[in-house]
Amino acid sequence: MTESNSFVSDDDLRRPAVRAVRRVLNVLLLAFLVVVALGPLLWLAKSAVTPAQETLRRPMSLWPSGPDWSIVSDAWTSLDLGRYLVNTVVIAVGSWAVQMLVATTGGYALSVLRPSYGRFLYGAVLVTMFVPTVVLLVPLYLTALDVPLVHVSLVDTYWGAFLPAGASAFNVALVKRFFDNLPSEVIEAARVDGAGPVRLFTSIVLPMSRPVLGVVSVFALLAAWKDFIWPLLVLPDPAKQPISVRLPALAPVTPVDTFLAALLVSTALPIAFFLVFQRFFLRSEGIDGAVKG
Repeated sequence: MTESNSFVSDDDLRRPAVRAVRRVLNVLLLAFLVVVALGPLLWLAKSAVTPAQETLRRPMSLWPSGPDWSIVSDAWTSLDLGRYLVNTVVIAVGSWAVQMLVATTGGYALSVLRPSYGRFLYGAVLVTMFVPTVVLLVPLYLTALDVPLVHVSLVDTYWGAFLPAGASAFNVALVKRFFDNLPSEVIEAARVDGAGPVRLFTSIVLPMSRPVLGVVSVFALLAAWKDFIWPLLVLPDPAKQPISVRLPALAPVTPVDTFLAALLVSTALPIAFFLVFQRFFLRSEGIDGAVKG
């Protein structure tokens, strides 16, 4: 009998009945995964344009009286979603900029410049990945309350909301591993031509690192968009809070249909962003180039 790496041998796979059963099982598994992954989002999209009474009475029915698109516009105006989305965008863009700056410069220093204490520093960066985030909330808040040396408070400012995001050991390790696999011949040729560390970084390393920069960008923006605990602590003023913090606070005093419409608006932008930039996850040189070694 022919050997096979699957549960079914190659001889069995040649039988029409076995192939038919396998196709049916594949279709059923795919349908199950689609329902589990997209089911909640599709239900949210349906319920966001359905009156509250119909949603509560028949939650799984498909628009008994037709979709009501005015619910979305009412949620936008009554809950002032525009302000909170702007706050979220400011925090997400600031978080992205800080994380990209720290990840690229840190990875460049550890991978390309390679100082004598680089291994020790890289080990210290990796150790921080094992510290639970919740353990750091109190010291991080105290630091934001009174920043050492400059003695200013970042509480209730956007700086306090996104600056701590730069301390991401995962991003530094990811970029560093990608830089390790860049062609050393190109880097050495640039050095021979007289390129200094800054020119080498901006003109050689960064242009060759677009896949991993795209991956880090997606991670950074999506993480900042859905972050809840830290913005809740550092932004006590409701007018400055992102939508991830304001919607739970408004839920008890908001009608069901209006709240579901607000949830749809808050999830539509990150979903659209991910769909646009999903190619960075599908490219083999993106993640694989960062983790192979």
